[in-house]
Amino acid sequence: MGKAIHTNHAPNALGPYSQAIQAGDFIYISGQIGINPETGAIEEGIEKQTKQVMANLKAILTEADADFANVVKFTIYVASIDDFATVNEIYGSYLSEPYPARATIEVSGLPKGARIEMDAIVYTAD
Repeated sequence: MGKAIHTNHAPNALGPYSQAIQAGDFIYISGQIGINPETGAIEEGIEKQTKQVMANLKAILTEADADFANVVKFTIYVASIDDFATVNEIYGSYLSEPYPARATIEVSGLPKGARIEMDAIVYTAD
């Protein structure tokens, strides 16, 4: 097993998992939903949830001495594919080329009624 990564600047895990695990040169960040770590509440609306998800991911990356440029793969889960354009615009504003690989999947439900969840794979050897 790798080394657990935890920050108080992102929400605590909702179950028996770590915010992230470092295994060699890779970091695997668990799915993040739009929970504000200061209030413990989920943000309202797809825009605010997406921005909070990105802030949570950034906090975990920072704790791991990495940033979005180190992410090689995102998986985005949305409760409605109708939110794709909004999510894509906000998500893209945090990134620069070369963009990471990505999959976007519509799902029937997410924890706490979230409208979006993202996980990430990070490469740190460069």
